[in-house]
Amino acid sequence: MNELKKLLPDVAAVVLFIAISFAYFYPAVFEGRILAQHDAVAGIGAGREHQEYHQKHGKVTRWTNSLFSGMPTYQLAPGYDSSRTLNTVQDLYHLYLPTYVWYVFVMLLGFYILLRAFNFKVWMAALGAVIWAFSSYFFIIIAAGHIWKFVTLAYIPPTIAGMVLAYRGKYWAGGIVTALFAALQIVSNHLQMTYYFLFVMLFMAIAFSVKAWKEKAFPRFLKATGVLALAGVLAVCINLSNLYHTYQYSKESMRGKSELVKPQSADQTGSGLERSYITQWSYGIGETFSLLVPNVKGGASVPLAQNERAMSKANPVYSGLYSQLGQYWGEQPGTSGPVYVGAFVMFLFVLGCFVVKGPMKWALLGGTVFSVLLSWGKNFMGLTDFFIDYVPMYNKFRAVSSILVIAEFTIPLLAMLALKQIVEHPELLREKAKAFFVSLGLTGGLSLLFAIAPRVFFPSYVSTMEMNALQNALPAEHLAPVLMNLEEMRVSIFTADAWRSFCVILAGVALLLMYVRGKLKSTALILSLAALCLLDMWTVNKRYLYDAQFVAKGTEMKPFAQPSETDKAILKDTTYYRVLNLSTNTFNENETSYWHKSIGGYHAAKLRRYQELIEAYIQGEMGNLFSELPQTGGDMSALDPDRIRILNMLNAKYFIFPLQGGGTMPVQNPYAMGNAWFVDDVRYVGNANEELDSLAVVDLRKTAVVNLQFAEQVKAPSQASVADSTRSITFKHYEPNELTYEISSQAGGTVVFSEIYYPEWQAFVDGEEVPVGRADYVLRAINVPAGKHTVRLLFEPKSVTITETIAYCALGILLAGAIVLVVLRLRRRG
Repeated sequence: MNELKKLLPDVAAVVLFIAISFAYFYPAVFEGRILAQHDAVAGIGAGREHQEYHQKHGKVTRWTNSLFSGMPTYQLAPGYDSSRTLNTVQDLYHLYLPTYVWYVFVMLLGFYILLRAFNFKVWMAALGAVIWAFSSYFFIIIAAGHIWKFVTLAYIPPTIAGMVLAYRGKYWAGGIVTALFAALQIVSNHLQMTYYFLFVMLFMAIAFSVKAWKEKAFPRFLKATGVLALAGVLAVCINLSNLYHTYQYSKESMRGKSELVKPQSADQTGSGLERSYITQWSYGIGETFSLLVPNVKGGASVPLAQNERAMSKANPVYSGLYSQLGQYWGEQPGTSGPVYVGAFVMFLFVLGCFVVKGPMKWALLGGTVFSVLLSWGKNFMGLTDFFIDYVPMYNKFRAVSSILVIAEFTIPLLAMLALKQIVEHPELLREKAKAFFVSLGLTGGLSLLFAIAPRVFFPSYVSTMEMNALQNALPAEHLAPVLMNLEEMRVSIFTADAWRSFCVILAGVALLLMYVRGKLKSTALILSLAALCLLDMWTVNKRYLYDAQFVAKGTEMKPFAQPSETDKAILKDTTYYRVLNLSTNTFNENETSYWHKSIGGYHAAKLRRYQELIEAYIQGEMGNLFSELPQTGGDMSALDPDRIRILNMLNAKYFIFPLQGGGTMPVQNPYAMGNAWFVDDVRYVGNANEELDSLAVVDLRKTAVVNLQFAEQVKAPSQASVADSTRSITFKHYEPNELTYEISSQAGGTVVFSEIYYPEWQAFVDGEEVPVGRADYVLRAINVPAGKHTVRLLFEPKSVTITETIAYCALGILLAGAIVLVVLRLRRRG
């Protein structure tokens, strides 16, 4: 009974978190409305073939032909049987709460678990949970549909809680908690976030090691480190299927090293993305002040005309222009919103740098600085280059600005450690009066200066890209007036938030002083600060995730409700072919993939060679179609087939062409090369550049371009094969991961398939496996013997069986460990 009473405050905190989570999404969640995000809609389009296969066969296909002419589903639908147990654990952990509600709930609960591991009292831990969970970036990524990034972040604090428990001597509990939540992190499938927080764990481990050394308890530190290492291995093994296949895929995807030697060699990295791509989204140095003042650069890239405050300063003459300009004026290509951690939280963080003692302070401060400097990316290229070139895996991830998630963790944690010190030792503020006023000056004072002298700190309110566009678009006599008015509008946005942050800090400081002077009890202080911080961060988050964004359930399916007349016309053709949609942003949508086998598609990590093919040929051929097809009145026979040779090679049998008024029309391509063809010759080349360049000069119907590394798998045909006029290929059966052909010839030969090559594809001739090679930069090719044969291409990676076996064993070990932990606790209480 006493044990239950001890748990009541924790239960009350959990109930509070549920209430807060429901309140944020009121009334949308009660009305059953949903967010129709781009990524979620894209997922529906990309996932249809995968789902239909599962419904038909009761198992998962690891390949889809719905987008980019074919790709593995490892990063589209990375479901494995072993992950079902973890999915059940996730459901239990978020208490089967409704979608959206459980997102915020697990974010709150995770940080609460961490602070309880740090020995925070219940309501202090609840306050910390609020200031972590309501950091603006988390709500922004919900609105953007980056749900698994969000969920991964939610599991990071309880993972670190396990680490804290282990270093506090609770080895068994620490190991189990770390293994469980690390496994949940990994199964959420956003390895970039997990990777970033390995740095945080390293900083914190160093802090614990220094503390252990000073306390002459280093053996205990080593023991805890060993436990945590085993927990990490266990979490990895539980997710081995996902991790291993993601790793294998990364080598073939845009995240792997290109085999091409490019003119801009300085932009290439040793084994990952190009530098310009990695740093495309780099946080501005001045933009970092958004941690304190959210609209320091205007907020999100939404039309300026939507901001009432700005439009109150607008010159009516230019009001039409302001609907085309964005509210954001930073140097990133665009943004869904700033990283804001709370004005009073920033005050506590800075104060913590002075009043918190011990190595943990330096770990958290170091992690914050580390995060900020790396988030600058191309604006601080010396450090960025070092990490790209020398730190393993750093060059596998893009959008370096997202490393600010580390600061979003370290800032509230150090802030809470500072508040804990003040609550437990109120006299500290008197003893550290200088530190108190310095902290106030660096946060509240800076906010005030921003409010009263904004142009002193930020002289420009127009981005470089925006300035170039305005100079090209506006007559000289209008440019200066527009720039002056634009500056006035944006200054009003900035100063309003600067005043806001100043007032929030002032209110929080007043509450602290009242507590120190005995006019507030500790409970009243915590509740008051919770209300202040929640109000502050809630209202900022409502700028980016608000009720009007939620739509009636089913709206997300509207793009897929009925095929268009063009789609219907194409779908009458029941053979196997591909479609190129020229009426959309071809490589940024998956609606086409819902109905057809698309040349285009949307995914952040497409196959690298396919992306290079897009850049080298497909984009240019799309331009050729746009410029030449209208001139022929849609008559493809009047078009030179060499102008679309790569699209022909990919069996693009239909083009969806845009019409005036928003309509579309289907255009059949008579030059599509079909599902497979015999070639008369093989042109062997020595490197990727020669492979890619040769596609422009050879007759792809007659000649296969093959890298010498595949010379054994793809042998040149004999003269008898070339002379055989009776050879034929008939496509017989389609499944996304299994293609069947009937191939007949008198002398055998070399066959190229209009299918994307990937290392784990197998080929069988009458049931006997034959080697699969790569031809024409991205396609599959095999040699077939003379006679009539059934050829089957199969994608069922054997590695899945191996990794699944290991994963089940690791799950069994984790379950056994959890049972032992429960038994040990029951014995202690007995």
